[in-house]
Amino acid sequence: MFDKQQRKLKRSARLISVLSKYGFKDMLARMNSGNKQEEEAGNDDEIISKGTVYERMRLVLEELGPTFVKLGQTFSNREDLLPPELVQELQKLQDKVETVEMNVEEIMENEFNISVKDYFQEIQHIPLATASIAQVYKAVLLDGSEVILKIKKADVQTVIEDDLLLIKDLEKIISSYSDIGEKLNLKQAISTFEKSLLEEVSLINEKNNILQFARNFKNNKETYVPKIYEDLSNNNVLCMEFIDGIKVTDKTGLIAHGIDPVKISEVGLRLFVSQILDYGFFHADPHAGNILVKKDGRVVFIDFGAVGKIQPNDKEILENLIVSFVAKNAHKIVRSLKKMAVSYEIPDERRFENDVEDILNFVHSTSLKEINPQEIINKMKDVLKDNRLHMPDYFYLLFKGIGLIEGVGRTINPDLDIVKSLSPYTKKILTRKINPKNLLKTGMDRMMNFTDNVDEIPKELRSVLQKLDENKFTVSTEFKNIEKTNQLIKSSTVNLMLAMILGANMIATAIVFVSEAGPRIGEMSVVAILGFLFSILLVIILLLRVTRK
Repeated sequence: MFDKQQRKLKRSARLISVLSKYGFKDMLARMNSGNKQEEEAGNDDEIISKGTVYERMRLVLEELGPTFVKLGQTFSNREDLLPPELVQELQKLQDKVETVEMNVEEIMENEFNISVKDYFQEIQHIPLATASIAQVYKAVLLDGSEVILKIKKADVQTVIEDDLLLIKDLEKIISSYSDIGEKLNLKQAISTFEKSLLEEVSLINEKNNILQFARNFKNNKETYVPKIYEDLSNNNVLCMEFIDGIKVTDKTGLIAHGIDPVKISEVGLRLFVSQILDYGFFHADPHAGNILVKKDGRVVFIDFGAVGKIQPNDKEILENLIVSFVAKNAHKIVRSLKKMAVSYEIPDERRFENDVEDILNFVHSTSLKEINPQEIINKMKDVLKDNRLHMPDYFYLLFKGIGLIEGVGRTINPDLDIVKSLSPYTKKILTRKINPKNLLKTGMDRMMNFTDNVDEIPKELRSVLQKLDENKFTVSTEFKNIEKTNQLIKSSTVNLMLAMILGANMIATAIVFVSEAGPRIGEMSVVAILGFLFSILLVIILLLRVTRK
């Protein structure tokens, strides 16, 4: 405990020094640390006050190190939260990582209580890659298999945990400095960042992500997932198959091996869309360095430290959103976005729908080859920001991922058509939604919800009766246009009854359709055909009643 407190004090002194150096002394005054030694820690540094406040904020993050750089990178695609000028500065952040000395053999022996010579023919001592969290080394197992060893840097977990405590302190400072923290919901955003970073620093988590990806695509012949050596993997070391692949954007290299770059661009995009819509589990950082192509043409995604996960309910809403987008239905898009949002405070519903309509008009009036998905994403972010919708974290990861994968695809195939790639999935979604089994399941789910609501009615009635018994029941009434109101109630009641009959009929028709009972015409049940026709009739009647003036 004492050691942890000492570490925090040391990092706090560093934070104070850097903030002071870049001219944020007014913020320091609010920290009120009471530690004179810490306050004076930055006095020896030259104060840098040139440049805008946003430029100096970027410089602060760069100087504070990897955790703070990752924080800035995470927020660099949150136009809904931050001013455009700050977002532009955060997008300039780059990891400045130095290689550290590692005794790989000693680390492996200590981590797994083994003798290296019993497992490895060779381990290279120069890392293939260096990142802020780990370094990657190439090795050869006794059976000749080439592998990579991803080894976490010493004390990186401790440093990140200490930095996260400081970041939370910074959030408190910003919130007390102005009301911007509360308006931007910074506390929630930083909590999400903390969860994401702790997952990324866990190599067990990355191992599990790779295994999940392998299960999802085990029957897919267009992609390949590297093998994991679980007996040589733990939270500090990840041992996996070495992929001797071609970088996805190396057009010359692809052609030299007889691989069509156009096909690879389409396959890569198709695989990413499948990750999202088929499994709700997708690579959160699909840039060119994280995608390789094997010499047999299969696409390989690597580095699964960060992934996006979509809950089943949200996945269904996302599917509805895509179908509504293709159908140019702005009203349903608005409904889907509101269902998906964590919170929203829409100032003007009509304006919100008009904003979405403008995006649809832009997309459908532009040639498919001229559409820039990043431009559409930016317009969508503006709409979310203007209408104060706070979306779940995976939504912004989706924006980022689609922009990255589309950029990779366009590098090797300038004519890449992302809308065309979505079309098969749109048809698949629609086919699944009208499938009798799905209709039956949906109908049963809605019936269960209806039953649950009915079960709640006696509780509400008991509450009303109790208030009546205790003389605490009050009624406030105001009668305006009572005759029109009565007509509306009668009409709505009839419509509701028709809708309930329609729902019951659809469920019954679906049950008959999947059964083999009753007379049939060819492979079709006569009763199911009649039920389907009756449903169409009810839909027409309802539409006429609803649209009638």
